[in-house]
Amino acid sequence: MPLPTETKQLFTQTQSAYVAAQRVAHLSTADESGRPYVVPVCYAFDGSYFYIALDDKPKSVPPTRLKRVRNIMRNPQVALLVDTYNEDWSRLCYVLINGHAELEPAGTERHTRAISILREKYPQYREMGIDQQPVILITPISTHAWKGSESAPASETEATRLELDFASLVRGRHVVRQFKQIAVPRELVERVIEAAGWAPSPHGAQPWRFVALSRPELKKKLAEAMAVEWRRNLDMDGQEAEIVDTRLRKSQGRITASPVLIVPCLYLEDLDRYPDVVRQEAEKTMAIQSLGAAIQNMLLSAYSLGLDAGWMCAPLFCPDAVQTALDLPGTLVPHALINLGYGAKDPPRRPHRLANDLIVRYE
Repeated sequence: MPLPTETKQLFTQTQSAYVAAQRVAHLSTADESGRPYVVPVCYAFDGSYFYIALDDKPKSVPPTRLKRVRNIMRNPQVALLVDTYNEDWSRLCYVLINGHAELEPAGTERHTRAISILREKYPQYREMGIDQQPVILITPISTHAWKGSESAPASETEATRLELDFASLVRGRHVVRQFKQIAVPRELVERVIEAAGWAPSPHGAQPWRFVALSRPELKKKLAEAMAVEWRRNLDMDGQEAEIVDTRLRKSQGRITASPVLIVPCLYLEDLDRYPDVVRQEAEKTMAIQSLGAAIQNMLLSAYSLGLDAGWMCAPLFCPDAVQTALDLPGTLVPHALINLGYGAKDPPRRPHRLANDLIVRYE
């Protein structure tokens, strides 16, 4: 059932990103007498509909006999509140959705899609038999959004997102490869790079520096310089010429089409010096580890500001070419390329392992 055009336009881009990223909402239903009933729910939002699973956790009644479900069957008008609390009240925000709820039975195309995106968002659902149960489907009818800092309005043209809690920020951030051709304000680029300065580093030395590129001719020069080394490496791999050309064209396109490129460079001049090779190499390793932490700070900062980003490690394979193209001193060793802009298309998200899959020992 397609949504009317006016319903699809209920959410700004910022609001849509916010409600999609949050982990929990509060669902309000009412019975035929109008008595309200509110419960916290996990949900998924695909830009058009909200989906809420009826999971198979032990309960005293079947899922279809839950009070929220019985209320919906009698009165399909519902409200869904997605909100964020912070002790800094200027960072409070919420989106209130009024909508029409229904039960989508198992086996339908919409049900299959609902289960897919619910399991993508919540790994816990992958082990539950939610695909055997109907899902609650909510069609938005009207919305109301509010945030504490009225001096920074959250519109889809504003380069800022509604504030996210940390878990939503970490889970919402993802790699983007295709960007809209919209300029990124220098102020936002500087705020992204400033976030790197808060990363941990050996002895507080902050062994990294950054080059930011927005001029098309510089991005083109960098892409062409790197392509020479890329081609040599791909030729050594024995790949066919047609495949090499295709891969080079795509890689160069990612560079030249990015509104802003940030080149994180390792800077070792301020590190401690040791007379032995082992400790000096450990010092360098610490610096490289801290550069990764600085980049992660930048990626999270970009996402919180309404920007999208990608991470390319190509400069590791041709640092000399990058240094020459950008006229960098030998003290700056290029390690990555960060693409920065407003995403034109979200790539498919990869599943992420749960803590139990990552911890090899806990005593």
